[in-house]
Amino acid sequence: MPSLTLLGQAVVSGLLAGGIYGLLALGLSLSWGLLRLVNLAHFALALLGAYLTYQLGTAFHVPPWLAALVIVPAFFVLGMAFHAVFAYFRVTEFGSLLVTFGVAVILESLIQWFWTADYRRYETAYATTSIRVGPLFVPALELLACLTAAGLALGTWAWLRFTYVGKALRASAEDPAIAAAFGVNHRRQAFLLSGVSAAYAGIAGAFIALISTLAPSQIWAWVGVVFAVVIIGGLANPIGALLAGLLIGVSESVTMAVAAPAWAPLVSFSLLILILILRPDRV
Repeated sequence: MPSLTLLGQAVVSGLLAGGIYGLLALGLSLSWGLLRLVNLAHFALALLGAYLTYQLGTAFHVPPWLAALVIVPAFFVLGMAFHAVFAYFRVTEFGSLLVTFGVAVILESLIQWFWTADYRRYETAYATTSIRVGPLFVPALELLACLTAAGLALGTWAWLRFTYVGKALRASAEDPAIAAAFGVNHRRQAFLLSGVSAAYAGIAGAFIALISTLAPSQIWAWVGVVFAVVIIGGLANPIGALLAGLLIGVSESVTMAVAAPAWAPLVSFSLLILILILRPDRV
């Protein structure tokens, strides 16, 4: 058995990794739950955001926060452009899965063409900064990413629950015909939500650039675990996505500390299968 210190550090690492999972899951959860679009290109957008942050920082010495201020609005517009294509061709829920898979492959190829398949690392002065809490160490960048995920999840939950736009989106997802009868313009709000979801991918990408080593194939490493986060947390449930991300992050990290890294995916997907058996209405 590992020591209590090692277990404690594993829990801390799992919580911080879970914050990234929750941040990646947030946009996908919204588009899938409220628009019925399964956007696999969301992961490719996040990685593209990471590479753009890396490029702006290494080639032009643009600080990461300033790069994010450029990338996030650009991704908002890109998200609306994607939705315009989906709306024009009347893409169905299953069709969106296939179409966005193709888009993800194209974006992966473009990333590999421009940045090659070599591993990239964005080295910053604060990359190794940690906060010591007793015998445990909390990396500052991962903590900031986790806090950002929590802030966005809470803000998005409040937006959906208390604002007119949020209530209209939830009503349209529940019953589009009745919502339209009450004057809800679902088309216009769908564009807004698609832009927000893509912007969240840009935010996740900025943190991924600072925390992780980048490679084009990284897109597919996220797909399974983030899908599990979205389904366990519940579609269009920002708080649920964050909590599910934390749960899977901790379960994976503790499993790696107690057993072996190869067992980590088994735990997260066992949780997913158990949830789907007990609550098949999650999707």
